Amino acid sequence: MVSVLTEVFEPARQEQPQIPLEIPSPEMDLPASLITQAFPEETPASTLAEFPSVEISPLASSRLVFFTQPESLAAEKFRFLGVKLRQMQQARSLKKLLITSTIPEEGKSLVCANLAGVLAKRNQKVLLIEGDLRRPVLAEHFGLGRLAGLAEWLQGHKQKLTNIYHLNGVDFWLMPAGNPPSNPLELMTSASLQDLAARLTRFFDWIIVDSPPLLPLADTSIWERVADGTLLVTRVGQTQKSQLKNGLELIKKANLLGVVLNSCSDADHDNYYQRYSPK
Repeated sequence: MVSVLTEVFEPARQEQPQIPLEIPSPEMDLPASLITQAFPEETPASTLAEFPSVEISPLASSRLVFFTQPESLAAEKFRFLGVKLRQMQQARSLKKLLITSTIPEEGKSLVCANLAGVLAKRNQKVLLIEGDLRRPVLAEHFGLGRLAGLAEWLQGHKQKLTNIYHLNGVDFWLMPAGNPPSNPLELMTSASLQDLAARLTRFFDWIIVDSPPLLPLADTSIWERVADGTLLVTRVGQTQKSQLKNGLELIKKANLLGVVLNSCSDADHDNYYQRYSPK
């Protein structure tokens, strides 16, 4: 696994960054200035206050360690990931963060939820978007019922921002997937998704998108167009080397921020942390 990652990251460090030349098309991002003029009534304070609040009831199996075990080694690892991302944000334009995996069951939704929690602890406004319209699980992790979400907003293409909920107890916002539509790819390729992403950047410090896995779907490539950077989650004992390599090849090197190794166990490291962690 390390050799595969080295092949990707080492050449990327030697390459000089290039500015892509894009020909305008109907599906390209709208300039932020146009979005601002089109919806002048939307201001961060008034809009965030309009989003309803909901009570969460996390499942025991959800492993939301930032909430249930804040002094654990796992929670500390997520805090460290948050520190690294904030450092990146100071050096580059980074607000819309896409988190994906190569195949299902690698824990990307777990990473999304815990990362949103630790970033919100720093008094930053964080929005978590359940971008997997096919097999959404985030709302279930928080013990929420079926709420109207991204699918309903895209189908209605509403002028007003709706279907976003403030989660009491964790102090960040969630836009769930909603009811799985029959045409998820068609919905996501519409201009509505780009309009939504451009408008949301005005209200939040971080927008974390839990996207579908890279293989074998095309949904993640659509989310990548509106994201500022991508984190790839891979799982020890789950992801094969060939799958990881294929997944890395599908992500633009300029967008790849790093790889999160999930389900990694180190007994010595755990014992060391327990001796020096707060009581």
